[in-house]
Amino acid sequence: MSEIVPSPLNAAQQQVLDQLGSTDRPYFEPSLRAQLRHELDQAFEPMLAAITSDDPLFVSKRAIGMVHSCEQLYVADRTEEFSWSVPIIRGMVSHKAVELLVGYRGNPTPLDLVEAAIARLENDMYGPGEFLRGLSEGERAELISMANDRVATFMETFPPLERQWRPVTESKVRAEFGNGLIQLSGKIDLQLGFARGNQAGKVTIDLKTGRSHRTHIDDLRFYALIDTLKTGTPPRLLVSYYLEQGTPHTELVTEELLWSSARRTAEAVGRIVELNTGEITAERTPGGSCTFCPLRDECEPGIVYLQERSQAG
Repeated sequence: MSEIVPSPLNAAQQQVLDQLGSTDRPYFEPSLRAQLRHELDQAFEPMLAAITSDDPLFVSKRAIGMVHSCEQLYVADRTEEFSWSVPIIRGMVSHKAVELLVGYRGNPTPLDLVEAAIARLENDMYGPGEFLRGLSEGERAELISMANDRVATFMETFPPLERQWRPVTESKVRAEFGNGLIQLSGKIDLQLGFARGNQAGKVTIDLKTGRSHRTHIDDLRFYALIDTLKTGTPPRLLVSYYLEQGTPHTELVTEELLWSSARRTAEAVGRIVELNTGEITAERTPGGSCTFCPLRDECEPGIVYLQERSQAG
């Protein structure tokens, strides 16, 4: 049998490899993890009395982002009943397909991965399984087409995931405070590399569609903070990878970045506790989040903002 020769990288794949494969591996102080945890312990301590063990506070990047963009959006999202939809499932299927790509034998096509991802999610008794099993043939075809586009783009523009990079997909990270009363949690799309003691080497990647947004940077910094609290050594590089552009937007991890993320997180958690208990009234802050806000048709500041943005072109 002839030896399989790896295909050469295209320009987009080579650019990603060049940006993510830097040999710069910074060292971080061994005490950084304990210092960050102490800072957050101190910040969260006054909030614990308002939280019960029967109803602990789970804080995600989504909640933090909404509180910092518009508090009324956070309140609306918290009270609105969740329902599955094809656009929501599309992202889940795409991420599951990339996850399968890491361990899939042979040379799968994007459609192979998408269909395998849907088959696995259909068997999920507690997630979207029931929704997927109830799709019409047209809805299912639409879902497969949309997810296939994302996965095909990833495979076309991202270099093949080598085993020596130690790729990990859908990696869960969590940090608990106050005996579990406050829990910071997240799920990282893709991580490559690994730390060597206090020397950073991991690359944390968020797969994105659409335009770049300031909150994407903050989301990754939040992940870096939790990962540091988990392992003690931060990732070395944060990457927002935009599929439609085929390009990575990167940021080096520094101690200043982690401290900034810790302060932003503590501020957001404080506001979340106050909003949940009714101690404060949610403020309305028009901005980019107005586009998808469930209150956009009844929020006067949001209506004005969207009209002005539309007129500006």
